[in-house]
Amino acid sequence: MRTGIIGLAGVGKTTLFRILTRGRAPQAGKHGELHVGVAHVPDARLDKLAALYKPKKVTYASMEYLDVAALAGEAGRDSAFLVELREADALVNVVRAFDDPSNPPPSGKLDPRRDAETLDLDLVLYDLEQVSRRIERIEKDSKKKKDPKHEHELALLGRCRAALEGERALREIDFSPEEEKLLTSFQFLSRRPMIYAVNLNDSEAGDLDGAAARHGLDPASAKPGTAIVPLCGKVEAELAELPEAEAGELMQAYGLAESGRDRLIRATYHLLGWFSFLTAGEPECRAWTIRRGMTAVEAAGAIHSDIQRGFIKAEVVNWEELIAAGSWAAAREAGQLRLEGRQYVVRDGDVILFRHSG
Repeated sequence: MRTGIIGLAGVGKTTLFRILTRGRAPQAGKHGELHVGVAHVPDARLDKLAALYKPKKVTYASMEYLDVAALAGEAGRDSAFLVELREADALVNVVRAFDDPSNPPPSGKLDPRRDAETLDLDLVLYDLEQVSRRIERIEKDSKKKKDPKHEHELALLGRCRAALEGERALREIDFSPEEEKLLTSFQFLSRRPMIYAVNLNDSEAGDLDGAAARHGLDPASAKPGTAIVPLCGKVEAELAELPEAEAGELMQAYGLAESGRDRLIRATYHLLGWFSFLTAGEPECRAWTIRRGMTAVEAAGAIHSDIQRGFIKAEVVNWEELIAAGSWAAAREAGQLRLEGRQYVVRDGDVILFRHSG
């Protein structure tokens, strides 16, 4: 799972990157200023299962974050960083809404809506260049030899070009499952789900719900495939460095029910249709991330292809019922354990033991 962090200069991208990765030293990317870091996805369910089983190992789901240099204008669209972002599952556009006299906005004035739209347009124009090049190539090849597949692709790309020329991101356009499959190979950036991380003044920490409206970002929240996550970068950076108990006290002082880090990760999961099922035992308690709608046999493949090939049945229990029962055997005796087949659709929070051959 990869999420790209983008934004204009001076918005707090690197601060957010350090918050998400808990200050872990970033790895150098393929290009100069690109940094790569991994964040563990917090999961209270896994914590409770670990307290019950006391396993040798606890493995949280993880997410890889890419922190790229500031993007804007033609220089940004020509940047090699955008090539890296094409492999990201989602994008986080960090939007500045905080004052800092020592570090004024490059434009001289705070305007979160303008900044969000500026970067959105850069992604649209980048995709438009890719679409136009591909259309030109197909038209050239079609003069030599007619191919029905090319005609279908040309019609689809024509729809994309019309939307992009109208400055609409491709995530806002409805495509059929067949078209979605074809578009996957192009890795268009404006199709990626977008989270606007609004970096606020500390004084706004107590009223995060009204932040989007205060800063003119309500229109963005109404668009398909988008979410807005307001946070206070300075406060969150301090929370990331504190022990859990002290962090809780600071959050309470600011009126925060949940950290911005956790809210942003949850928003990413929701936009992408991800969730976690769990496995639990004395050797290891672990969270496995899959897409909504996946079946038991597909979930088995998330663990290992051999388990998927040899799938027989899945023993399933809800994590809360397992905690309440106190053990796998007790949950079975209480009739809370279910035996499910290949086509069972896995639910968020299922604890699963796969029976398989081989």
